[in-house]
Parts: sequence; structure tokens; C-alpha cells
Amino acid sequence: MSKQRILTGITPSGTPHLGNYIGAIRPAIAASSEINSQSFFFLADYHALIKNKDPELLHQSTLEIAATWLALGLDTDRVVFYRQSDIAEIAELTWLLTCQTAKGLMNRAHAYKAAVDSNRNDGEDSDFGINMGLYSYPILMTADILMFNADKVPVGRDQIQHIEMARDIAQRFNHHYGEHFKLPEVQVEEQVAVLQGLDGRKMSKSYNNTIPLFLTEKQLKKHINKIKTNLLEPGEPKDTETSTVFQIWQAFASEAQTAQMRQAFAEGIAWGEAKHQLFQLVNNELSQARERYNELLTEPAKIEMTLQKGAEKARAYAAPLIAKLRNAIGIRKLS
Repeated sequence: MSKQRILTGITPSGTPHLGNYIGAIRPAIAASSEINSQSFFFLADYHALIKNKDPELLHQSTLEIAATWLALGLDTDRVVFYRQSDIAEIAELTWLLTCQTAKGLMNRAHAYKAAVDSNRNDGEDSDFGINMGLYSYPILMTADILMFNADKVPVGRDQIQHIEMARDIAQRFNHHYGEHFKLPEVQVEEQVAVLQGLDGRKMSKSYNNTIPLFLTEKQLKKHINKIKTNLLEPGEPKDTETSTVFQIWQAFASEAQTAQMRQAFAEGIAWGEAKHQLFQLVNNELSQARERYNELLTEPAKIEMTLQKGAEKARAYAAPLIAKLRNAIGIRKLS
């Protein structure tokens, strides 16, 4: 029985935070150890170009994201871990798929429609400031998926449309040139925790309310102490449902620890004490990975070597498929 292929892309866009860790990194690394699946993890640096125009920021973020996954225990002997731009076949496949993609399909992409709506609301031309990267990136995402004939692609609900598009494009290509691509299935992460940030809203760089993943102990304590709470005094019962402190605690704690903190809230634990205990819990889980992360940042050559080994593994899948596709579409030697 062949292993099921699961593909996950990580866009290098800034420093990872606790929300990224709980919502994406930790569950993906856990899933990658399952014996019946084969995981493909890639740094989506081509995707980052759509919004990021700062070369140094892209370079630094790529280093930090790669170091993060490695520090948190991604086993690169078990998975295929690579940088998107190292696989030239992905760019070639993107063009082959572009020539089979209806413009009308791209017109319906959520990100493009949102940008058009924003322009119209501002009184601008519909396509003001919209580049072809934003417009057609669902095709690049499709190439990422079809390049390795992934069976499942874990995504949030906002990304379901992209998997549906990938299936549509794959079907059209198969109809014209024969059965070359599996139709990928969406794997919606219903149980993935969405952490609240310092201000109680969803933890997001766009809200500037994140707790970066590998802060020093002193900085981590400082950030946790900044978490917004209400004015209830020590001894007054506190609501776990509306508390960011409790929500983050639950994401890191065992069932027993969660039950203990729930009881402490009912008994009116002081906010200062609750935050102190939260700091200790989070710090205990991340301290070893933080140390490893900081070591890796001083060894970019080691990270590069890991990515190059991953690229070799990835190209072992990509090169034969591109050769097969070229032959199918008529791009082949004349004799």
C-alpha cells in the first residue's frame, strides 16, 4: 500500500509567533511522523514575492522559518523539506498549467476579488496596484500541489477555494493530455486552535499583537504580562471563555493542567499569578527549541545544506514528471 502524500507550504513572511506554532507548525510536525503518510514541507518563497518587495527581509525570513521548523523537531530524514525556488520544475509546471487555466477561474479567486472590491470602494481603477503574481498565484499553488501529486493538502477554510481550483486545473490538463495528475483533496483543519493575541483579537502580524515564538525568557515574560485582562480583583471568579490567558494556557497544557487552571479561575486566581504560571508553562515547552533555534541562526550553511538535500529528494519526484509532461504536450526531441 503506497503512502498518502500530504503537502504543506510555509510562506517566509516575518518571524513566527505562538499562533503559527499552535495552529500550524506543531500539528504538522506531529502528523509527519505517521507511518502511513509521506509529508512534503516547502518554504514558499515564490509566493512571498507577491507582497514582499524587500530582498533582505525575504532572505532573513527564509532563514528564520527554516530554523524554526528544524529547531522544533522536523525530521528531515522522514519528510521532504525543500525551498520552492530550488525546484525549477515548479516554475515550468506553473506555465504548463497557466496555458490550461481559464481566465474566468482566476477572476473568481477570493484574493483578487477582494483587491478589486477594495479599489472600487476607494474610487480607484479596479486593477490598481494588482500585479500578475496576486492575480495568478492560485496557479502557482496548483503547481506546488500537482508537482508531487499530493493526496491531501491541509488548509484553513479560507484556502478551500485554492484546492478546488487545483482540482479544476488538473482535470482540464488530464482531459487534454491524459491522466497525469491526481485530484488533490482538501483537509480542513477544523480542530486547529486559533490563538488570541495580546489585545484579545486573533493573533496576527497585521494586528501587531503577536507573541514571537522564540523570544528570550525575559522578553517572553514581558509579552505575556502585556496580555489584556479585565479589572477583576484576586478572589473574584474569572471567566475562562473570554480570557486570552486561559486560551493560551489550554493550547499548551495537558488535560489535567487545564482542569487545574479552570478551577483556579473559578477560585479567583490573581491575573499576575495566572500570567506567571502561563509564562512558566510556555517557556518549559519552548526552551530547548529556542536554544536550538539560536544555534541554527548562527549556522546558515548547515540549514542551506539541509535544504539542498531536501531539494535533491524533491527533484527526484519533479524531474521525471516534467519529462513525462513535456513528452505528453509535444515538447520533445525531433528524432
